Amino acid sequence: MKALYDVPAPAKLNLFLHITGRRPDGYHLLQSVFMLVDWCDTLHFELRSDGHISREDLGPALPVDDLTVRAARALQAFSAAPLGVHMGVQKRIPAQAGMGGGSSDAASCLLALNRLWNLQLSLSKLERIGLQLGADVPFFLRGHNAWVQGIGEKITPLEGEFRLPAARFVVLKPRAGLETRLIFAANDLKRDTETAIISGFAADPFGFGQNNLQPVAQRLCPEVTQALEWLAAQGLQGRMTGSGSAVFAQMRHETDLTRLAQVPTGWKVRTCSNLDVHPLVGWAASDD
Repeated sequence: MKALYDVPAPAKLNLFLHITGRRPDGYHLLQSVFMLVDWCDTLHFELRSDGHISREDLGPALPVDDLTVRAARALQAFSAAPLGVHMGVQKRIPAQAGMGGGSSDAASCLLALNRLWNLQLSLSKLERIGLQLGADVPFFLRGHNAWVQGIGEKITPLEGEFRLPAARFVVLKPRAGLETRLIFAANDLKRDTETAIISGFAADPFGFGQNNLQPVAQRLCPEVTQALEWLAAQGLQGRMTGSGSAVFAQMRHETDLTRLAQVPTGWKVRTCSNLDVHPLVGWAASDD
């Protein structure tokens, strides 16, 4: 397939994730820092003049109505665009990992098609569409590492004195995945963590806090515990990211991935660097 656009969709890691309360409607109040990393899916786009939206899988098979297709249809409906697109998806970010792969694909799709179809929609309009696709999509659209609060809708970019230092991480994804709804429905989920402030986090960005979802996840998915034990055996202090089964740890300078122990069959391990900004920052006009 000849691609008019060939764009990345980076994953994220939650450096910490605290549950600070619960609203009367059942939504959980959280605090977290979302950090972009260079573990990316790749999306290819070819313009179609017939208005049809099609997709082919350039890696693992995806559901017919995945988030890229839903994002393209939502943008087409919102803008009344007469054009279509043929998409190719090279999926690398594992599913049910807590790394935001599907949401990132949706965001990159919206940004790329906004250009390919020459829609010139503002970032806030794309966010309005993205929020209907997933709570994490606006974060990827904005494209900056961020302090996230509320139910995920309050996004503050980490800039200036709070900008994250460059670092390397080991990320390990067991074969098993986790369903977000099962974790948040658990009676033993800690929901009363004390509210934190950005300056407290910034004093120790890669060691601050914890992931309140991790104890429940370890009970539901023993492979999460095995993954954390694997990191510990390498001398690395790990924690879970998001509500999935992937775990990560900051690498020491002397850590050499080639000397790390082999992981069980079907598990994925790789080193990642954090990104200062999303590669597609600036692909939509701001509202300022």
